[in-house]
Amino acid sequence: MIDRNPKTFHVKSFGCQMNAYDGGRMADLLEAQGLTAAAAGDADLVVLNTCHIREKAAEKVYSDIGRLKREDGSRPMIAVAGCVAQAEGEEIPRRAPSVDIVVGPQAYHRLPQMVAAAARGGRALDTEMPATAKFGSLPPRRRQGPSAFLTVQEGCDKFCTYCVVPYTRGAEISRGWAAVVDEAKALVDRGAREITLLGQNVNAWQSEEGRGLDHLIRALDRIPGLQRIRYTTSHPNDMTEGLIRAHAEVGTLMPYLHLPVQSGSGRVLKAMNRSHSARSYLAIIERVRAARADIAISGDFIVGFPGETDAEFEDTLKIVRAVNYAQAYSFKYSPRPGTPAASMGDQVPAELMDERLQRLQALLGEQQLAFNRATVGRRTSVLLERQGKKPGQLIGKSPWLQSVHLETDAAIGDVVDVEILSAGPNSLAGAELVKQAA
Repeated sequence: MIDRNPKTFHVKSFGCQMNAYDGGRMADLLEAQGLTAAAAGDADLVVLNTCHIREKAAEKVYSDIGRLKREDGSRPMIAVAGCVAQAEGEEIPRRAPSVDIVVGPQAYHRLPQMVAAAARGGRALDTEMPATAKFGSLPPRRRQGPSAFLTVQEGCDKFCTYCVVPYTRGAEISRGWAAVVDEAKALVDRGAREITLLGQNVNAWQSEEGRGLDHLIRALDRIPGLQRIRYTTSHPNDMTEGLIRAHAEVGTLMPYLHLPVQSGSGRVLKAMNRSHSARSYLAIIERVRAARADIAISGDFIVGFPGETDAEFEDTLKIVRAVNYAQAYSFKYSPRPGTPAASMGDQVPAELMDERLQRLQALLGEQQLAFNRATVGRRTSVLLERQGKKPGQLIGKSPWLQSVHLETDAAIGDVVDVEILSAGPNSLAGAELVKQAA
């Protein structure tokens, strides 16, 4: 029989770093209410923190809900959170009556009250989209590793024709300056050495006085103990000169930029409503590299957007070759219900999208491997984050967001000097440099 007053919980997050941040904050909320984290199979409450970006995202959620039924026929209390919850709303409990709670990404600060309502035998649904009210209602972080996510901006006003984010996360909003700086200081006090600033369009962040993300980065740079700053995901239209200069002038800002372009074709970019061109994108990359020569560039790509021709796909390969990416994410176009692109004609056949994606990923894979191999012999710093598979082995990140494994007596959270010995497609092997006695 279901325990209607849950004592244990499990949060399963899908998708982007912002979902990972939200999942962690939901765990903080539940722990503040006295609940204890547990494995999914043992938890009294399971929160599915969903992502709506991938194809058939809603159908996968219903499959996950079905798998929560246990051998004795019982189920935990089930909460569906995140972007699928926002998009599907009341449809979720209609299709899956075992779901007790449906909560959107802007309302999860009310999760404890919703759990209490569900425990009394009701069903709780909240998909309202207030501004940044939820952040002021969240408790202090209860756990923190050496690397932390910090959401500073949410929502999107860009309305790319393939994307559901404006509908599931709402309009662009920025958290206040003081709230962000205070949370960053609290994260460092709890052991964070690296903070990644998050937003759907993080470089659109502005303070109440109109200061941009570069000003925030410079303020965080002054926090004692904070050794690394990153930010993601950026939009080309919000890549200001001040932010570019910050890459040259702020030592804690890591030499890594994730800047999605999506396509190299001007017509496709216009059909996507991306509001930048291949030429303007390449000009931004040129200015960023002039500011920081060793910066690693990452991007996002969609192949098979409606109407994409062979020549237009070749334009995407051209921009990949021109940029020479250190990392990148690439996907087949999939129609998202309610988006303009879903009703466009001339949808590209699935087998053609498959072939194009394989060609694109092969090129991106070659570039990533070449970038990693170029670091062999380099001496750099590594932030140690977790245990490796072998005794005495720890795994951390290089300044360029590469995974590095090495044998060391140092502790998780330390930043150590390392020589890179070898490189594979997805990770590097290093040896800690011995410091000479003074």
